[in-house]
Amino acid sequence: MKTWLSLLAVALLAAACASNMSSTIQAKKVTYPVTAKVDHVDILHGTAVPDPYRWLEDDNSAETKAWVEAQNKVTFGFLEAIEVRNRIRERLTTLWNFERYGVPFKEGGRYIFSKNDGLQNQSVLYTMKSLAEEPRVLLDPNTLSADGTVALGPYSVSDDGKYLAYSTSAAGSDWHEFKVRDIDSGRDLPDLIQWVKSSGAAWTKDNKGFFYSRYDEPAATNQFKGVNYFHKLYYHKLGTPQSEDPLTYERRDQKEWGFSGSVTDDGRYLIIHVWQGTDTRNRFFYKDLAQPDTKVVELLNEFDADYSFIDNIGTVFYFRTDLKAPRGRVIAIDLDKPERANWLEILPQTADRLQSVSLVNNQFIASYLKDAHADIRVYDLEGKPVRTVELPGIGTATGFAGKRGDSETFYAFTSFTTPPTIFRYDLRAGQSSVFRQPKVGFDPADYETRQIFYSSKDGARVPMFINFKKGLQSNGRNPTVLYGYGGFDISLTPAFSVSSLVWMQMGGVYAVPNLRGGGEYGKAWHEAGTKLRKQNVFDDFIAAAEWLIANDYTSSAKLAIAGGSNGGLLVGACMTQRPELFAGALPAVGVMDMLRFHKFTRGWAWTSDYGSPDDPDEFKALFAYSPYHNLKPGTAYPATLVTTADHDDRVVPAHSFKFAARLQEAHAGHNPVLIRIDTKAGHGAGKPTAKLIEEAADRWAFLVEVLGMKPAL
Repeated sequence: MKTWLSLLAVALLAAACASNMSSTIQAKKVTYPVTAKVDHVDILHGTAVPDPYRWLEDDNSAETKAWVEAQNKVTFGFLEAIEVRNRIRERLTTLWNFERYGVPFKEGGRYIFSKNDGLQNQSVLYTMKSLAEEPRVLLDPNTLSADGTVALGPYSVSDDGKYLAYSTSAAGSDWHEFKVRDIDSGRDLPDLIQWVKSSGAAWTKDNKGFFYSRYDEPAATNQFKGVNYFHKLYYHKLGTPQSEDPLTYERRDQKEWGFSGSVTDDGRYLIIHVWQGTDTRNRFFYKDLAQPDTKVVELLNEFDADYSFIDNIGTVFYFRTDLKAPRGRVIAIDLDKPERANWLEILPQTADRLQSVSLVNNQFIASYLKDAHADIRVYDLEGKPVRTVELPGIGTATGFAGKRGDSETFYAFTSFTTPPTIFRYDLRAGQSSVFRQPKVGFDPADYETRQIFYSSKDGARVPMFINFKKGLQSNGRNPTVLYGYGGFDISLTPAFSVSSLVWMQMGGVYAVPNLRGGGEYGKAWHEAGTKLRKQNVFDDFIAAAEWLIANDYTSSAKLAIAGGSNGGLLVGACMTQRPELFAGALPAVGVMDMLRFHKFTRGWAWTSDYGSPDDPDEFKALFAYSPYHNLKPGTAYPATLVTTADHDDRVVPAHSFKFAARLQEAHAGHNPVLIRIDTKAGHGAGKPTAKLIEEAADRWAFLVEVLGMKPAL
């Protein structure tokens, strides 16, 4: 006998074919697939919580696959009817076609860097032995799959420059596998390491093998949504099967702990970074590799602060930490006298956020954030200022890696209107020179970036970057995208994007506020947007929208909000709290069910930011803003294009599936509320260029239609 869900599959496809499209947004009436509801109710802390679309969590079922097909049929039918869609795609393709370079590093007498010729689906890895010689291809991921959906992940070069340990992931999954390539011959060795997540490869200085971390192999039917616990650190010796890899470290008493191994430049120590979910607090252990029989030493095990290992000089370890310094400082710990009373402060806390530190040329290169843009300072080993690195303007500078004895380093500089330019920095002379500079078919002088500060609901002072094409009129009618994130200590700093450039070329404003929950101002700024304080993030975003309207940049009828992952949650929460404030919403791969996020893959790790639904007080806060649970029947919601992907094993697509189904049920009015479900794609990392262009074209075409734009392209 056929089940009701089996019959649903047929009904879904039939309903999809019934969609009725006309030429204008005012007249368009979208007929959505009929999504079956189940009578499922959870009782959580005494509260009845209906979950009528629980069945959509089973992404492997025939019924869910039919639902996906039906929804995509409606969505792409709507998008294909938008006349300007093809022209937007063509413009994106034209501008995307420029050379893009990664920041080089040097290992074993070789320079390694990545480059994309323009429209290659994946960037190619190159090597050269001097900056003057012609680079040669080391690894081209585009040859690993016909459609470009196999992407290069973390990679590492052995100390002698002979071997490359590189990882790949397929179809956007967070699962990686490592292989080893002989750099001179370009051939891969038989070595294969599987079921790796959140790990690089750390070579030992004898070049015989490397450390890596993995989870146990999941069940074949649960690879993309099963919970990941019990990370383990292994050592792989070249030429041996993975099954023989010795276990270096595990904690059977701590299922949530994760381990990242690295080897110090002198080869003496294995450094074990111990993390617990996404909590910024962490631990650091070490093992003396000169005495392999010694135990792992728990150097920092209080879980009281964020520590980042910088480098060592003999037994002196240098760390960047926010211990007693919420904006960051640098300390030194001598392994011979590791008691806290003996710790030395090298760089004290300043007024700005200390993001990262490297030790090159026996000097500390400290990367600060000053009101969400880069400020790079150089200090000697005693912490005395040497100089500030002169940057081309207000933007983002990343890189500055190297070894303590190197006299050069490389960095990338970018801004909202400056494509990433790669610089070589001479630490002896204190001078930067251009290593690679892309050429894009637009004039940056035609665009303007303003940084303003506005007050949130509780009076907090929040910065925001506003970007637009010069000549913009302050008439309150400019189509505007407000993009945000606000979580996990992540800072949104100026960065170039072809997608946002095309939006501005079409007459749009692109605004990026630095919301609480991010890391722009350090620990206090981050914590002000977490757990029971998460509503501050939504209030900051809503206040940014109100500021743009009050200052005549736009109006509610011309304003759309966008964000991905935690930013997708942001969009979902704000459109349910203030649906009248926005005309459009673009929630991408969002966390939409705040009562079940911890039950899939590594969702449990996010409780450090969100709190846990298992805690009564935190449940109450989560339930109050959970997008899926706060959609109200009969409400006119903004025109919405939910985007997700079938291989997303970080924020599983069920979040978006359930939200879209309930949104279509609750929505009143003519605004389209659609879901676009990508195939052979994941959370976003490693997505092929072709897919990035297609997705960007669909987002902007959707907004052009629903905001009533008439762009000249």
